[in-house]
Amino acid sequence: MMGTENVNDGHLLHYARQILLPEIDVRGQEALGRSRVLLIGAGGLGCPAAQYLVAAGIGHLTLCDPDRVSASNLPRQILYGVEDIGQLKVESARRQLLRLAPDARIEIHPRSADSSFLNGQIERHDLVLDCSDNFATRHAVNAVCRRVGRPLVSAAAIRWEGQIAVFDFRNPSAPCYACLYPTGMEDGEDLCSVSGVLGPVPGMLGTMQALETIRLLAGHLSPLAGHLLLLDAKTLSWRTVLLRRDPGCPVCS
Repeated sequence: MMGTENVNDGHLLHYARQILLPEIDVRGQEALGRSRVLLIGAGGLGCPAAQYLVAAGIGHLTLCDPDRVSASNLPRQILYGVEDIGQLKVESARRQLLRLAPDARIEIHPRSADSSFLNGQIERHDLVLDCSDNFATRHAVNAVCRRVGRPLVSAAAIRWEGQIAVFDFRNPSAPCYACLYPTGMEDGEDLCSVSGVLGPVPGMLGTMQALETIRLLAGHLSPLAGHLLLLDAKTLSWRTVLLRRDPGCPVCS
């Protein structure tokens, strides 16, 4: 293998199954170790995404979430246990993630991802995962990622349904989240607290967010770039929709 002089024997052993993949190899593993990832929302999507990213060797993971763990979170937010109820999610998440990877660099921000935070943070990272649960945050994340040219891996889940999309803003002609969901839809927003969600559904989508993040950071293009992948877990069926850039989009037109 080329480049092994930059990966010590411990890393070669720890990440051996990934390094054996020709799409990863040593160079890809080194790229993961240099990467800085911002994850917005440490809930049903963010928990599995964070676990797989840290386990895969992401060098620096930043977690942003203002909430505390509640009993109703536990069926789907699998980083937390009963003993974490009442604790800040990002603090509990960091503690559990460091059990997976004691050398991981995990930065936490127990706050909402508003525009002032995003403007100062997204440019410091190589890629952003939107694991939030509301339109306002998704639109704010999308706008800053588009402006500074950072890839965005976005997902959502409710009831038995979910979706995931990759907006690779390294390509200036890529469509954005606002092309798919125009601003002003917040009043009709469907919330898990009202409609419910089955725990494994966000787990599936969060895991896929980690997959696409690793793929992009290892130097490959995502097959989801410019597409929306929809999951119906009741029938266990998937549907792919091609996204087109809206010429009237206020964010990317």
